[in-house]
Amino acid sequence: MRILISNDDGFQAPGIVALYNALKDMAQVEVVAPEHNNSAKSNALTLHTPLYVTQAVNGFRYVNGTPADCVHIALTGLLDYRPDLVVSGINNGPNMGDDTIYSGTVGAAMEGYLFGIPAIAFSQVEHDWRHLDAAASKVREMVTYLKEQDLIGQTPWLLNVNLPGVALNQMGQFKLCRLGRRHAAEAVITQKNPHGQTMYWIGAAGQAKDDADGTDFHATAQGYISVTPLQIDLTDHAHLKDWVQSICDLNHITGI
Repeated sequence: MRILISNDDGFQAPGIVALYNALKDMAQVEVVAPEHNNSAKSNALTLHTPLYVTQAVNGFRYVNGTPADCVHIALTGLLDYRPDLVVSGINNGPNMGDDTIYSGTVGAAMEGYLFGIPAIAFSQVEHDWRHLDAAASKVREMVTYLKEQDLIGQTPWLLNVNLPGVALNQMGQFKLCRLGRRHAAEAVITQKNPHGQTMYWIGAAGQAKDDADGTDFHATAQGYISVTPLQIDLTDHAHLKDWVQSICDLNHITGI
């Protein structure tokens, strides 16, 4: 098995090192990750400035770009083979509910999925790297199982996994969940720079709005490992028919 690893915290982050160490003896593992922290970059690709790939002393390769850049470059020319699995993380902080739209961790995994490769985004719910060894152990357990069940093959899928930051003996089971929802983000933070210009800082993410039983928020709060299958299709299928008359009227009004 051949695995491509990336993340959004940067190639030196403890999470990606733990991820590599957990998988390196069960597969041929390649790391291509951002040079610096690229959290909340989602699926962004760098199109108007050149990208460079550098190899670190530990063998990891890093790119002066986004998480999606790293996976895209790896799959379209950097690697001379097609990986069997793309794994992203372990992220420093949760990627649940609405977070998945903004997450660079999910974006890296999604880039692999867009190329037809099974992919998993792993995140740790807490932000302080506590019990990272326990999280890495569960990552290895999950990947081992998926391999043994022949689920890592030609059919692509995308999983979003969030692990509680607790010791291994306190870690709950894997639990299949839907995404929850967050309240709107907190207000933007403003400051004055030394030149008197106003600086704006994006406010903190909103608190959980939908954390009912069955959501990723609820599962991780109970100590479980949330596992959510994701898809790319953003079409609002449930309301397509509600727009039929409006679009017909629009065509009539505009003479199309």
